[in-house]
Amino acid sequence: MDKKLYYSLNAYCQETFGEKLYKIALNAGFTCPNRDGSLGTRGCIFCSSGGSGDFAEKLSSPEQIKETLAAGKERLSGKKTGSKYIAYFQAYTNTYAPVSHLEAIYDAALSEESVAGISIATRPDCLPKEVLDLLKKLQKSYPDKFIWVELGLQTIKEETATFIRRGYPLSCFKEAVTNLHARKIPVIVHLILGLPGESHEDMLASVSYLNSLPIWGVKLQLLHILKETDLADIYLANPDFICSFKDKNDYIVTLIDCIELLRPDIVIHRVTGDAPRKLLLAPLWSTDKKGVLNTLHHEMKLRSAYQGKCFITEGKENLWQSP
Repeated sequence: MDKKLYYSLNAYCQETFGEKLYKIALNAGFTCPNRDGSLGTRGCIFCSSGGSGDFAEKLSSPEQIKETLAAGKERLSGKKTGSKYIAYFQAYTNTYAPVSHLEAIYDAALSEESVAGISIATRPDCLPKEVLDLLKKLQKSYPDKFIWVELGLQTIKEETATFIRRGYPLSCFKEAVTNLHARKIPVIVHLILGLPGESHEDMLASVSYLNSLPIWGVKLQLLHILKETDLADIYLANPDFICSFKDKNDYIVTLIDCIELLRPDIVIHRVTGDAPRKLLLAPLWSTDKKGVLNTLHHEMKLRSAYQGKCFITEGKENLWQSP
């Protein structure tokens, strides 16, 4: 762990690659079964028209990968970056296409010298055997690079999952994790803290569930209410129903409890998240990301908190490392 008292992605990259790796978000033109009519047409209720990739660079074809990554690097020009990057296929469902197309676009990214590896955001119900086999094939073809898969679980509470229109049962998620782990492909899980109707205990239950699975990383995402989403319509009609957290400090309390419960070997990729200011309706305090992080680190020190403080091992340590 680094000085933040939790196992951050930055700490992992420093110890593994000797430098911080920045993600270059990509919108490779995919769609989603929650949007193309297979399951629905409006997406999850919190998802913007950008498919959760509002900051992503548009990648029209595999042949454009070099210039698209260059545009992403330009966005990072104000930050001190290293020599390597993560090509992050972020927008919509990035395994939801013919395998031939997936192979071409993943291979194009992995073949770039400045790319240390790729991270693929997708749904558990969009990982058929042929896609899993492709990922394993690419893993063997690029042994010096990594392939991560990010799964949007959001919550283990089925009632909430139905409300947000997630579109698959918890059993589907567990099967996807099992299949990826069998192929030694690291899994990063997205959880949303503050979903409508979820209690403090509900959120902790989702974290506790992850502790029992062979996952490698997690993103703890604060719920953002964005304009032109179905969640925004519900919020404008009844703000009290949506807002699980009264303010930033209320969120920090829950976040620290989640971190203390989380298995200590799991890499934390995110503890709050970003949203485009022009789209964000609430919570507006989340736009001060630096302030949120500073408060988190300060409060963790005051509480003598650290990742895994409340984790009960029961033989579950490092589940990811033993497929």
